[in-house]
Amino acid sequence: MKTVLFPVLGAVAVFAAGVTPSIAGDRYADRPPVMVSPDLSAPWVLQLGHAPGIVRQNRQVVQQQRRLRPAQPDRVQTAAVQPPAKRMVARPQINPIYLPQEVDYDGGQKPGTIVIDTTQNFLFLVEKNGKARRYGVGTGKPGFEWSGTHKITNKREWPDWRPPAQMIKREAAKGRYLPTYLAGGMENPLGARALYLGTTEYRIHGTNQPWTIGGAVSSGCIRMRNEDVVDLYERVNVGTTVEVI
Repeated sequence: MKTVLFPVLGAVAVFAAGVTPSIAGDRYADRPPVMVSPDLSAPWVLQLGHAPGIVRQNRQVVQQQRRLRPAQPDRVQTAAVQPPAKRMVARPQINPIYLPQEVDYDGGQKPGTIVIDTTQNFLFLVEKNGKARRYGVGTGKPGFEWSGTHKITNKREWPDWRPPAQMIKREAAKGRYLPTYLAGGMENPLGARALYLGTTEYRIHGTNQPWTIGGAVSSGCIRMRNEDVVDLYERVNVGTTVEVI
């Protein structure tokens, strides 16, 4: 039995001695270089983008783009938080002819008289030496024209507004509901100043719609730009004669 085992062990030893050097040498031997196919349609190239024709961007390039790109809030949250943009409405500019200016005047009224031409939409403050200070005004629309001579009976700064009952009823029939009272201020249709004419409901007053100056636009009152009615307000007194022609 022993005689048989020794030859077998010897054969194993010889086999191991002959194989081991060969394996070790192959492990540390130089390998041939890896050859990359120049074919861009090769499967391994297509897998880079997970879809044909798509190639991933360099990670540094992507990170740089993210730093430069402004932060974008969540779309759903933005729609809920941001108020809707206001629509800008273009208003026509006032014709320069209706801006205040000194003009020649030969109407025959004495200086200090106010004359309102409702045909050409001008207000004249008669001065000495055949001159007058002329302002552009808005006058009564068709059906609301009037003429006559009155005195200024009152002057008010930033007047409040109480629409006449007839006006409230008339506008309600059109679907427009007016307040019974509106305090003075920028939203008040009487504007910055008001000059009251006799016992009538008519006034010379400012307006928060300056683009209407030069037209037949009111319910009988005489409209002026706020800056113009302030200027006139400082130049005339209670008792001044006003002729509407």
